[in-house]
Order: sequence, then C-alpha cells, then structure tokens
Amino acid sequence: MEYKDYYKILGVDKNATQDEIKKQYRKLTRKHHPDLNPNDEKAEARFQEINEAKEVLMDPEKRKKYDKYGKDWEHAEQYENARKQQQSQQQYTYSNDASDFGSHFNGDAGQYSDFFESMFGGMGGFSGGRSRANVKYKGQDVNAQLQLNLKDVYTAQKQVIQFNNQKLRLTIPAGVENGQTIKIKGKGGKGMNGGPDGDLYITFSINNDTAFKRDKSDLYKDEKLDLYTAILGGEITVNTFEGKVKLKVKQGTNNGTKVKLSGKGFPVYKKKDSFGDLYITYNIDIPTNLTSKEKELFEELKKLSNNG
Repeated sequence: MEYKDYYKILGVDKNATQDEIKKQYRKLTRKHHPDLNPNDEKAEARFQEINEAKEVLMDPEKRKKYDKYGKDWEHAEQYENARKQQQSQQQYTYSNDASDFGSHFNGDAGQYSDFFESMFGGMGGFSGGRSRANVKYKGQDVNAQLQLNLKDVYTAQKQVIQFNNQKLRLTIPAGVENGQTIKIKGKGGKGMNGGPDGDLYITFSINNDTAFKRDKSDLYKDEKLDLYTAILGGEITVNTFEGKVKLKVKQGTNNGTKVKLSGKGFPVYKKKDSFGDLYITYNIDIPTNLTSKEKELFEELKKLSNNG
C-alpha cells in the first residue's frame, strides 16, 4: 500500500495540536467540497483524501500508531504481537544486542514495510511453525461519502446504499451534521488469514436548500416585518422547520431585533426529543410607491413628531 503523508495532505506540522488539525481540516473541506466544485474529479479525490487524513490524525490512538508505523499503522497490533511471540521462540538473527532491534525503527515511516517484510516474509516465517501466513490482519478501513439534504436529517431515517457490490441498510439518526463521519464496524475491506474485516467510515455532505441557517442544533432565519406592525405591534405567522407558528410583535420593534423560539431548532444528535432553538431576525420592510394620501399622512406624522 502506498505511503500517504497525512500531515502533508492537511498541511500541518507533525506536532500540530488537535485544534490546529481540526481548524485546517475545516478550511480544506470548504475549499474542496464537491458541492463547490461540481464535476471536478480532482477536487472530489482531494476531498476524500482530506477526510481520510482527518480520520487518522483526529483519533489519538490511530495517530499514535500512524506516527510509529507509517503506512502499516493499521497492522500495528499484529506486528507487535507477532514480534513478541517470535522473540519468545528465538532470538533474531539481525543482532545479538536487543537494543539494536530498535534502531531499525529510527528511519522514515515509509521504511517500515520493508523491515516487516524481511522480518515476517524474507526469512521464510518464524521458527516453531509460526509463519507469516498464520498472522491475522485486519482488513483495510474504507471511506465513503453520503450526500443528503438538510430536510432529510431533520428526522431519523433509513437509507439503503450500494457498496462493494452489496446493499447496506443504514439508520441515520436525526441531527447529523455536515462533514460528520460515522463508523460502521466490519463493513470495510476483508481481513486476511481470518483477521477481522475493516470498518466503513461514512462522511455526510449535507446540502442546505432551505431559508434557515444551521449552527449545530440551532437555526437562524430572517423574517420581513412590515413597518406598520413594527410600529404598532401585532401578530405575524412565521415558518419553522416543522410548520407555521404565530408570533406576537411588540410595539416599536426595531430593525434587526432578534427573537428566540425555544425548542424550534434542529434535533440534537442522538438525544431523543431534544431540540435546539430558532432565532428570528426582523428585517423591517420600508414601504415604497406611496400614494399621495399615504405621503400626506406620513407628513402629518412627521409634523406631530417634531412638535412633540
């Protein structure tokens, strides 16, 4: 398997913090997202590569293995177990000094495969009958992307996707976020020599084609308010994600006023019957094309205001 430098892919230093990696990941996904680069195969491939790097570097355990074993990080446990077992059966012919064994691991991450190949394969297997063919290897983890509309993830739903020539039935919880990745155990590549199958990681691409802006479980929406209702107060009907509601408007409401509708936002991921809030921002609609009578009335109001 070709060595991929995940740090280079994300453009971060090997000592980067989790927050730095997350910030850079979000920056790159916004730039290379397929929705922003339609019919661009290079951008799509780059997007998948970025997600693959994020899945490893944002997981402390995976990152630790990757830093130590490079492209062979997914077989880290097998290598360690095999090394311990072989050490208990015979001494390595590489060196009479056990400390020299560690010197093989001071090079580039990409050199590990050659070393493991020589340790497990080049010598024709272990003494005592423990051959490389008997070592169990976990299958390759696989990354995939699923595109949905925002309305699709307002409620939990079942999806059937075609993957590796098999139909996979998924139950997608309400409240899934754009860019979120979920793991489906054992649905990746086939294991070797009786080893477990790899896992499938699905990253969601959520298309928002609504009038609402989403921030996690909170929603935001601009609402036009006519001048007369803003001045005199009254009642208006607004659209929420689950239907229409009536909203009272206070007298003298200013342009840009925000109103919070508790529990009218988006479902909280994996928290049953828990919702965020909806924030309405009033944009006062100034009347145009006034009739002569309307202008006359406004002039009278102006005079009254000045006299007051």
